[in-house]
Amino acid sequence: MGKVQVHIPVLLKEVVTSFEGLNNGVFVDATLGMGGHTREILEKIPNSSIIGIDLDSEAVMLARQNLLDFGNRVNIAQGNYVDMIQIARNFNELNVDGVLLDLGLSSVQIDDTKRGFSFRYDSELDMRFDKTKGISASDVLNSLDEAELADMFYTYGEERQSRIIAKSIVKSRPIKTTYELTEIISNIKRKSKSKIHPSTKVFQALRIYVNQELKNVEKGLEEAMKLLKFGGKVSVISYHSLEDRIVKNFLRKNSIDCICPVSMIECQCNHTATIKIVNKKVIKPTEEEIKNNPRSRSAKLRIAQRIPLAEIV
Repeated sequence: MGKVQVHIPVLLKEVVTSFEGLNNGVFVDATLGMGGHTREILEKIPNSSIIGIDLDSEAVMLARQNLLDFGNRVNIAQGNYVDMIQIARNFNELNVDGVLLDLGLSSVQIDDTKRGFSFRYDSELDMRFDKTKGISASDVLNSLDEAELADMFYTYGEERQSRIIAKSIVKSRPIKTTYELTEIISNIKRKSKSKIHPSTKVFQALRIYVNQELKNVEKGLEEAMKLLKFGGKVSVISYHSLEDRIVKNFLRKNSIDCICPVSMIECQCNHTATIKIVNKKVIKPTEEEIKNNPRSRSAKLRIAQRIPLAEIV
C-alpha cells in the first residue's frame, strides 16, 4: 500500500482527539515529517484532506511514499510553515479547519549520520533542515566571534558555561565535524553530574540558530491564526522550554481581550481575543508512550480554537 514506517509520531492519539468533530475538514500538517500524524488524521477523521508541508526535502520524499494510499486526499509541498497561507492558496484553500505544528526533529533526521544533528555520530556539522539554503552549523562556529557564540549558546541552549565553551571553540577553529565539537565540550564539562549529555545544549542552540526556529514559531502561529476558519483548531507540540514559552505566551495573548499593562486603569490597546484555549493544562505523553518512545518524554501539546471576534471567551 506504499506505507513506510520510519518514525514514531508523538502524542498521536491526543493530536487526533484535538481535531475530533471536524469531519470533512481540510487540515494543514505544517511539519509533515514522515507523515505519521497525517496518516492517523486521515484514517480517523472521515472525509478529511490534508496539505502537508516540510522544509526537509528528504522528509517530503519519504512522506510521499508513506502516504501514497491516500491519493488526492493529501497534497504535499516542500516549504517553510511560515509560508503556510501561500502554500494553502497554491492548493486552492483559503481557510482550513485545523493546523498541526510538531516542532520536534524526526527520528530520521536525528539518526541520519550525514546531517550533523546528533552528537552520537561523527559527521559534518550541517544541521540545516533545507540543505539548499542558509549557512551550515560549521560555518556558524567558524565565523561568529567569541561573544556572539557565547550569546547564542546561552540564549538558545540555556548553557551556563557558554563563555568558556565559546572561548575554547575560537581557539580550536576551524571546526568541521560533530566529534570535534563534542570533544571540546566534553573537555570543559568533564565533571558534570547532569543526566543529559554535555553537548545537548550547545547542539540545540546551534540547530535553533541555523534554522531560525524560535523566530519561525511565532510567525507560524500567526499564519495559522489567519488561515483557520472560525471553529478551526491549532494543535502545537513543543519539546523544550524556549519554544513552549513562545507558544504558551502567544496563545494566552490571543485568548484575552485586553493586553494593556495592569497599571493602566482603562483599556487603550483595543486588542480582541481571536482564540480560546482548549486545554487549560498542557498535555504530556503518558508513561506508556515515554516507555515505548523515550524521545517523546519532553513533548507538550497545547490546543486552541479560532473564535469570531464577538464571541466571549
